[in-house]
Amino acid sequence: MAKDSGRAKGAGGKRGSKQIVATNRKARHNFSILEEFEAGVALQGTEVKSLREGHASLADAFATVDDGEVWLRNLYIPEYQHGSWTNHEPRRNRKLLLHRQQIDRLVGKIRDGNLALVPMSLYFSEGKVKVELALARGKRAHDKRQDMARRDAQREVIRELGRRAKGMN
Repeated sequence: MAKDSGRAKGAGGKRGSKQIVATNRKARHNFSILEEFEAGVALQGTEVKSLREGHASLADAFATVDDGEVWLRNLYIPEYQHGSWTNHEPRRNRKLLLHRQQIDRLVGKIRDGNLALVPMSLYFSEGKVKVELALARGKRAHDKRQDMARRDAQREVIRELGRRAKGMN
């Protein structure tokens, strides 16, 4: 039997902990999120090494379903600095690992509701690279303005409650 290497498994050695590599900050601004779920990502060795260094961008990334498989497109993982000729292509299409039932359910929802699959974050979970996908509907300009007005009103209410609690008003 092989001896345990003594190295902590996963991110930080804690079970169930997440080590976030990248987040899609614009997604909540540009889309109304309906449902979120987790998927594994099929990667090459140098991609994982680059991710461990914290290099990735989800800015223009999106997911599609082709021939019963889910693909993550336009995810930018820069080449590994210490890699050789075996380095990966930075913007290649990457296969997402989901159960057949999940894929079938997604296909139905995407077709019925004119929805998109948007990656929200990329992280390590117990040593494996995962992506948090969201089933989302695109927002129009007036929806974005309404959200900003709602946030401003909420911020003003909190500010006023703070003033009253301090006895300033």
